[in-house]
Amino acid sequence: MSVEGFREAWETYKRLGIGERLGFGDRPAVLVVDFTRGFTDPSVSPLASDYSAEVSATRLLLALARQLRIPIFFTSHAYKADLSDAGIWPKKIPSQRTLIKDTPAAEIDSRLGRTESEVLITKIHPSAFHGTPLLPLLVMRGIDTLIVTGVVTSGCVRATVVDGISYGYRVIVPRECVGDRHPLPHEAALFDIDTKYGDVMGLDEVMTEMKRRWGVFAGQKR
Repeated sequence: MSVEGFREAWETYKRLGIGERLGFGDRPAVLVVDFTRGFTDPSVSPLASDYSAEVSATRLLLALARQLRIPIFFTSHAYKADLSDAGIWPKKIPSQRTLIKDTPAAEIDSRLGRTESEVLITKIHPSAFHGTPLLPLLVMRGIDTLIVTGVVTSGCVRATVVDGISYGYRVIVPRECVGDRHPLPHEAALFDIDTKYGDVMGLDEVMTEMKRRWGVFAGQKR
C-alpha cells in the first residue's frame, strides 16, 4: 500500500472512532524484543538483516531509560538444541531452527550494552508474554506502560503489543526502534498497532516525554 493509501485508511478509521491516543501511564518499562544476533547478524542466521539504524535508535532510548532508572527487559527467541520445545512454528519458518539456546544466535546484540541487572527472558513463541515470566515481573514492579522496541515489526513486536494491551498495559512503539525485513509488512504492522493496540511515536517525541515525566528521578533510586 502506498503512503497515500495509509493516509486514506487513517481517515476511514478516524471516522469510525478507531485510533485514539493512549499516552503514557505512571510507571514505564522498556521491552526490547529479540534484538539478538540471530536477527541482527547475517553471519549467524539466515533470519538476520541489517538493523543497524534500529539498534542505534534503541541504544539512545536505553541510555535515557538507564539514566532515569526506568526498568529494561530483553527477550531472546531461542529453542533447545534438539528443538523439542519448538512446537509447530518452525515448520512455518524453517530458518528459525538456527535460533538455539547458548549459541551466538541467542545472544543479545552487544551494541545495546545489556547489563546483568536488566532482565533477559527466553521465549519460544511470537509474544514476549506467551509462556514466559514477563507478566508477573511487570506486575511485581507496578509497571503500567511498555515502550516496545525490537524485531520484527510484523511478527514478534506486533504479537507482544497485542498481548500488552490485552493485559491492560499502555503500549508505546518508537517508530525508529523497530524493524522488519521489508517496508510493506513493517508499515502495515505499524498502522495496525497505531490504530488498534498502542501509540506509534517518533523516538524524539518518546524521549522528550520520558524526560518531562521522569527526569526528576534521574540519579535517584526508583
